[in-house]
Amino acid sequence: MKYNHKIIENKWQKIWEESKCFCARDDSVAPKFYALVEFPYPSGQGLHVGHPRPYTALDVVARKRRMMGYNVLYPIGFDAFGLPTENYAIKNHIHPEIVTKNNITHFRRQLKAFGLSFDWDREVDTTNPSYYKWTQWIFLQLFKHNLAYKKEMAVNFCTSCRCVLANEEVVKGACERCGSEVIQKIKSQWMLKITEYAERLIKDLDLVNYPERVKAQQRNWIGRSEGALVKFQVSGGDNIEIYTTRPDTLFGATYLVLSPEHPILSKWEDKISNLQDLKNYQTQAAKKSEFERVELAKEKTGIKLENIFAIHPVTGTAIPIFISDYVLASYGTGAIMAVPAHDERDFEFAKKFNLPKIEVVAGGDIDKQAFTDCNSGVIVNSGFLNGLGVNDAKLMMINWLESNNKGKKKVNYKLRDWVFSRQRYWGEPIPIVYCEKCGYVPLPESELPLKLPKIESYEPAVTGESPLAGVEDWVNTSCPKCAGSAKRETDTMPQWAGSSWYFLRYIDPKNSEEFAGMGALKHWLPVDWYNGGMEHTTLHLLYSRFWYKFLFDIGIVPTPEPYTKRTSHGMILGESGEKMSKSRGNVVNPDDVIEAYGADTLRLYEMFIGDYEKAAPWNAAGIKGCRHFLERYWNLQNIIEEKNFVREELSSNFHKTIKKVTEDIEALKFNTAIAALMALINEIYTLGSITKEELKIFTLLLYPFAPHITEEVWHSVAGDEVCLGLQRKWPAYDEGKCKDDFIEIALQVNGKIQSRKVIAASLEANEAICLAKRDEKVVQAIAEKNIIKEIYVKGRLVNIVVK
Repeated sequence: MKYNHKIIENKWQKIWEESKCFCARDDSVAPKFYALVEFPYPSGQGLHVGHPRPYTALDVVARKRRMMGYNVLYPIGFDAFGLPTENYAIKNHIHPEIVTKNNITHFRRQLKAFGLSFDWDREVDTTNPSYYKWTQWIFLQLFKHNLAYKKEMAVNFCTSCRCVLANEEVVKGACERCGSEVIQKIKSQWMLKITEYAERLIKDLDLVNYPERVKAQQRNWIGRSEGALVKFQVSGGDNIEIYTTRPDTLFGATYLVLSPEHPILSKWEDKISNLQDLKNYQTQAAKKSEFERVELAKEKTGIKLENIFAIHPVTGTAIPIFISDYVLASYGTGAIMAVPAHDERDFEFAKKFNLPKIEVVAGGDIDKQAFTDCNSGVIVNSGFLNGLGVNDAKLMMINWLESNNKGKKKVNYKLRDWVFSRQRYWGEPIPIVYCEKCGYVPLPESELPLKLPKIESYEPAVTGESPLAGVEDWVNTSCPKCAGSAKRETDTMPQWAGSSWYFLRYIDPKNSEEFAGMGALKHWLPVDWYNGGMEHTTLHLLYSRFWYKFLFDIGIVPTPEPYTKRTSHGMILGESGEKMSKSRGNVVNPDDVIEAYGADTLRLYEMFIGDYEKAAPWNAAGIKGCRHFLERYWNLQNIIEEKNFVREELSSNFHKTIKKVTEDIEALKFNTAIAALMALINEIYTLGSITKEELKIFTLLLYPFAPHITEEVWHSVAGDEVCLGLQRKWPAYDEGKCKDDFIEIALQVNGKIQSRKVIAASLEANEAICLAKRDEKVVQAIAEKNIIKEIYVKGRLVNIVVK
């Protein structure tokens, strides 16, 4: 019978759905395994072939773990709020709710067509009021614990989307979503105090199994540094505080620089003689994004404040004060001390404005460039610090500052509080009202969810106000505290909100009394394995860890970290090696691939395409090769022998393949696991037949990768019509039968391969070296030379070091 993927895949997908064989059980006594993939944003374009890669990868792991006896939770849902849907709705005059519903229906159909073993009974949708009720509830808890607050601040404003963006959503001065220019605006914004958790977010990375590069990204984004807070007295009696990581260079500070938004500038307006120049500069700075302002390569600009100066805290000398847009109000104190001899930006600024440079760390030529490689330098021109090393000088200067009440030791973070407001319609309403008498008041929890009102126009105002601001009968309300007139908050939450806790709702998705019951949370948490894109290993991971740690602190989740393990996948690129995009015309629709070759072929190919953690270009020939392999597997039924054992001549091959596939799946080395199966099938065809037992084992090993065809073959061979992954155990191997009698080793001289040789695996080092020294090419390479050292790396190589 010919392999017909359409009939087989439709049949088994229907059986799986009707039998609910992938539904996890909260009351199971089996060991639990919670596998989590990032839930998709349901765009109008649907899924392309890059999307199934992470879903299939963890599906392979989940199916194998079920066969190993685990109670597996592998859920899915939709992260459906956000700008793309709202922009589409505005353009096409369709309500975002309808757009979202249609997109989810399309995505759900595509996901089911891949044959993924999701527990669909636990599906979540972040736009469903029964879901965002609990997103709002978590926000209220943050507010009640003083971790949510409102603040006037300079924010990133997308000129096209007409909404505020978090710093993380601005890429090279442009909006991450639409690519339009981002400018700075002063707006009142809701903020989440993630900085309160900065130290724990770093420290607790020691508790989790994340790739080192992911941990490094988290640490770098948080940006912990140790230094000093230094007070500079200003003419007129005020003080300016600056933070520096290099208190050892304080004697080299020759001027101060303030951000254009520094609040103290308004206090000095009657003292600054060039006030109009200051105002003009502030206006120009407001038009730039933070990226443009801090770019190292940009020309330095600034204004010296006339008629006002600072006093150096150690030397007592007067130093000028500048404002410049390369200093940001939101980082540190919004002011810096400039040490042009030892900082590149300060050097360029001093060069432009003809400011003095004082060398305080010996080793460079400060007339030519700043000497920044000075961690091992010696302090000079620094009074009581002279002759000290950098680290000792840091400690001595901090002690001096503290003793003289002019500063103190300080730990600082680059991480800033999370801008949590968006001036858009399609997002979770913020459950806060503003009362002239009581201020900001939380909505009673009994009134959640606060639902979005139905409106006709979703477009933000040119001024940046939310579309909700114009819905007066929704905005105007009464204060929950004093019953007086009040107004609802009209900003909505960012898309990050719903995705910061979705993995918790999967655990208890039908619960209407709490976001999840503690019994279920204790059963399933922490998530055992979380897989997603590298682009989300900084922000999403940081935000969700922050929310989870807060929930842990208030006693409603049971563990200090949400995810035990995190892995990431590489993208699937277009055939030319470029990122797939509609504009390039290189997007491959998985529906077309499934129609022509089948879901099992698509799954197998995406796992075989290359190193899972690296990007790989799509290759149509590779798809055909995987289809050919599945047809060869299917045709094994034509050469089957009714024998219930593994033949001796294939015994070692089977044990080695079981070991290889078992270990490689857990290590995400799917391509080499599949290669091992391809090698084994070649051995089988060489013999011209396969026993019933051999086909069963092969089928079990292939099942996680290609579940439909293997279910069908198993049913044909064994007669079972049940979920294979739940009814059959994962094959076991005998370590003793995985060892080779003979191995090939490399023969090297001074680390360069001269030859290769097949030797008995049991040979001792002296025997292997003797054989190597008799090899013709090795003999030539060591001729008339003195042997310095002889090395044998068992099972790999012999290296003879000569001189």
